[in-house]
Amino acid sequence: MAGMDVALKDALGVEGAIAVAVVDSTSGMALGTAGGGFGFDVTVAAATNTEVLRAKMRTLEMLGMEETVEDILVTLGSQYHLIRPVNKPDGRGLFVYLALHRDRANLAMARHRLRTIEQQLEI
Repeated sequence: MAGMDVALKDALGVEGAIAVAVVDSTSGMALGTAGGGFGFDVTVAAATNTEVLRAKMRTLEMLGMEETVEDILVTLGSQYHLIRPVNKPDGRGLFVYLALHRDRANLAMARHRLRTIEQQLEI
């Protein structure tokens, strides 16, 4: 199991990582952040990506789908943004948000590493 600081450090170690946050999806508040800077405000990104996750959850509910979201990918011209809900009893309502440089990241590896980090995260 990894504490919050270790999980944030591990996520920031993913090739191409720009910023990472562990976020409370109820309030949109970041419980912990790492990286960012140079015009990238990770707390603003974390808060606004809360709405992306909420929208997807509402969509599943409206469709009557009893599925869980593994992750959400937003692809920009120069970046990938990954949103991964924490699907453990002690992490319900939280998600891990990771922003990556698109030209430096291996998306498959980033998703794999983020899954491992989420599973090991200890709140």
